[in-house]
Amino acid sequence: MSSRPTNTQIYLAAGVAATVAAVVANALIARKTERNNPPNGKFIEVDGVRLHYVERGTGQPLVLLHGNGVSIDDLESSGLLDLAANHHRVIAFDRPGFGHSSRPRATIWTAEAQAALFHKALLQLGVPRFLLFGHSWGACVAVRLAADYPQAVAGLVLASGYYYPGFRADALAMGAPAVPGFGDVLRYTVSPLLGWLMWPKMLRTLFGPAAVPAKFGAFPRDMALRPSQLRASAAEAMLMIPAAYGASEKYGDLRMPVAIVAGEGDRIVDIDDQSSRLHDDIPGSTFRRIKGGGHMVHQTATGEVMSAIDDVEREIATRM
Repeated sequence: MSSRPTNTQIYLAAGVAATVAAVVANALIARKTERNNPPNGKFIEVDGVRLHYVERGTGQPLVLLHGNGVSIDDLESSGLLDLAANHHRVIAFDRPGFGHSSRPRATIWTAEAQAALFHKALLQLGVPRFLLFGHSWGACVAVRLAADYPQAVAGLVLASGYYYPGFRADALAMGAPAVPGFGDVLRYTVSPLLGWLMWPKMLRTLFGPAAVPAKFGAFPRDMALRPSQLRASAAEAMLMIPAAYGASEKYGDLRMPVAIVAGEGDRIVDIDDQSSRLHDDIPGSTFRRIKGGGHMVHQTATGEVMSAIDDVEREIATRM
């Protein structure tokens, strides 16, 4: 009887070896990426979550929450963080699983769970009441925080958010790396490479019809393509629709000043179905439609986003 391996066995062994090599390589690349991009802020631990945050400036507290797939670095590179710090005490968080913040797997990080986490974090930081800005998935968290803890949110600015549920095939497709087991294999093997290859096209979709600004070059792409952050991004893609279901009945109860900002050419979210509808449902809210803007309005129309924040602050003062 021959002891020589069959072709099937050879192919299987080669596949296993290639998978192991990819896992090791991506783990080493992730470690090197983190060494090359060390945290530039502070850490606070809340309910077992190690949250990384940057604090800058003085004045009325303003909390900034970034969108899916990015980190504080997105807010830094946009210039919004520094611009706001001229007149505010700005606190920007890496949301769980992004940047340098942890994302314990025992928790399903819904918008509701993240809102509760940030509320506790801000109380620990001695910030019981604040202005709140959220972009994209950060807007989902921000509006939920305002709905669940209205006494804490003095004013709310929402940019490019997804607020009402509907079928999203892209959300299901993007969620694959979050599936236990199968997703773990994906994000440690092919997902980082696919992300690297698709990065230019993804940026054109996110920013279009506007051009990708040169300042976004400061954003650390490789941090976004680490296996750990790919899992967080995929999980939030899957949680996007449930987040909208959970909060949409609460919008009409919001009574703090609210400003809504969206790019007219947004290729990620239909602003008429989302931002315009939200404007109709929140009494007294304002809505800025950015001509020529896409999903990343805080990057391409930073001054207008800052102006919306200033308008909310002025409205707060008139109500006092």
